[in-house]
Amino acid sequence: MTLPWHQNAFAKLKQMIDQNHLPHALLITGMPQIGKFELMQQLVGVLINNDKTIKKDDVRQDLDTSVLIRRSNYLNMIYCRGGEINPTTKNRSKDIRVDQIRKFCEALGKTANELQIGVIFYADQMNVNAANSLLKTLEEPRKNTLIILLAHNAKSLPITIVSRCQSIHISPAYDQATQTWVEQHIDHHEDFDIPHLLEAAHGVPFKVLDEVSGDRFIHYQKWQNQLLNIAIHPTVINQTKDFDGVEVEVLGCLQHLVIEGIRLKSFERKGGLVELNQIIMSAKIDFLFRLLTDVSQAINLAKTNANIKLLLDNVLIVWSHITHLKTYPQILENK
Repeated sequence: MTLPWHQNAFAKLKQMIDQNHLPHALLITGMPQIGKFELMQQLVGVLINNDKTIKKDDVRQDLDTSVLIRRSNYLNMIYCRGGEINPTTKNRSKDIRVDQIRKFCEALGKTANELQIGVIFYADQMNVNAANSLLKTLEEPRKNTLIILLAHNAKSLPITIVSRCQSIHISPAYDQATQTWVEQHIDHHEDFDIPHLLEAAHGVPFKVLDEVSGDRFIHYQKWQNQLLNIAIHPTVINQTKDFDGVEVEVLGCLQHLVIEGIRLKSFERKGGLVELNQIIMSAKIDFLFRLLTDVSQAINLAKTNANIKLLLDNVLIVWSHITHLKTYPQILENK
């Protein structure tokens, strides 16, 4: 069954199949957790006429470190992904390296009577050498072979890769069908404002399910309410004891609020958060963009020896005045 927010993307893929115009290389893009792997599985299930076999494959399953690629439950299909564990440091790599891509292309180069499929996820994690190594296979594809690249951001891929693929994008979703799907997958959904949850997750339903699991959402909503209150009532800026020790998480929460505010203001829409609607009515959009840059920089600086509490305090001072700023102050150094 097609996920509601996959309808448009899958319809394009199905049209390619029906018209016998499926390319030798596909690039499926979309935000993290939007379901790129699931869309790929649905496509492959149609191509091999065996939905159950392909659904047995797990996106989180570890690779065979000996060959750096892993076979699917469909014997003529292989996966290549980042995440190999370094046997010495035990750290998991995020990069897809050139030796992985070479073995991937070598495996696809073998003769097979049935359709051969190779999947790379996430392709925007390929380093430069790995991407260059893939080019020849994309330029001179073998007959009866399909390469599927999954990527969070196509802009992170070389144009030489993108231009050799047919692109399919999965857009964020806020529609009623998606809201209904989310309701069906949340226990006690009547306790939640589903449109608000989707807005907070930027239209990514799987992210909504993650955020309402356990007590994570309760904390997140508390921080969100406090942040909204600070922007509407600046005098409460000193009442932030709940932020102690969770400064990075609070910055992430503010980042989501500002992104959502920019989206709503850009499209002249109102969201499910009454307070956020009130804030963006008065805030200048260029100041929201500048604040988003500062919040993102503060989150990055938190990975260094910077004073994270001071970073959050500086950002909150601007946030508390966002509705009536005349000029935007420089609050972080080394910009």
